[in-house]
Amino acid sequence: MIEVIETGPFNTVQDLGRPGYRKIGVTASGAMDPLGLKLGNLLVGNAPGAAAIEVQTFPFRLRFTGAVVFTVAGADCGAGLDGHPLLALCTYVADKGQVLDLGQPRTGARAYVCVAGGVDVEPVMGSRSTSLRGAFGGNDGRYLRVGDTLSLCAATDGHRARAGISVVDPAFALSDHLPVSDDGSLLIRALPAGEHDLFGNDADRFWTETWKISSKSDRTGYRLSGEPIRPTTPVEMRSHGVVPGVVQVPPGGEPIVQMSDANTAGGYPKIAGVIDADLWRLGQARIGSRLRFVRATHREALDVERAMARFLEDVRVTSAMVTRALNIMA
Repeated sequence: MIEVIETGPFNTVQDLGRPGYRKIGVTASGAMDPLGLKLGNLLVGNAPGAAAIEVQTFPFRLRFTGAVVFTVAGADCGAGLDGHPLLALCTYVADKGQVLDLGQPRTGARAYVCVAGGVDVEPVMGSRSTSLRGAFGGNDGRYLRVGDTLSLCAATDGHRARAGISVVDPAFALSDHLPVSDDGSLLIRALPAGEHDLFGNDADRFWTETWKISSKSDRTGYRLSGEPIRPTTPVEMRSHGVVPGVVQVPPGGEPIVQMSDANTAGGYPKIAGVIDADLWRLGQARIGSRLRFVRATHREALDVERAMARFLEDVRVTSAMVTRALNIMA
């Protein structure tokens, strides 16, 4: 089991979410950085979508009540085990009573504590993810508190067999497929959406403006501060389906990017949609970060998705090979 001994608000249990229920008003939830979650799980021998702890307010500390293999993925937060520094995206064995500390991230915004077997909370609609807005899933539908204990699912392999397996940061491994700016702004690829052309000249400015992630941002959506953009004429729309990545523009003119806890429906005009393969990068962006949107094509979006899939498959295969070799040597 895991015992939470220090935490802040909004740290939750998350997996890859519960798709398929938006038609009845249930948001998918799930990890803000799905790539980080998948990597962490593959390293400890789990299925990519196993439940883990998503940490977005630091510091965070937990105590392991039994021996288990774990890794910290996502943000580089200077993790330590009983005061000994740990490498990010590397598996370690924690013995009974040892304490894991996560400090303020050096890079990124969210860390994932992945443990062999995964966090064992009651699934709701096929997912262990926490829906804070719906108050269900995860740990009683709420964020973690000091004193909470979390059970773990049974691991499939001997826990010591996976210690010492590591992987390079995805930002480096996928660098050939990630756009980089000259001024340090985060470049996020997107496709024009249904009401894009209704914004006239402001539609062009949407792609050239440097936006700032406002403090009025959360897991539901990122509000972007900048010079407002507006349709050429007032638009009245019926509510329509919304998914993570959709960029809506409310009457105030500051775009909102729907994130993991995205609304299931909304009536604001849609100017763009972030490609799925860039949502993990957006999920690791901090409040106050500057970003620009890069107009992509469907072919480009498909190419980067394939590159990510190859990277994850390589991690899965390599991790399994190392585990088999260690089991033979044991």
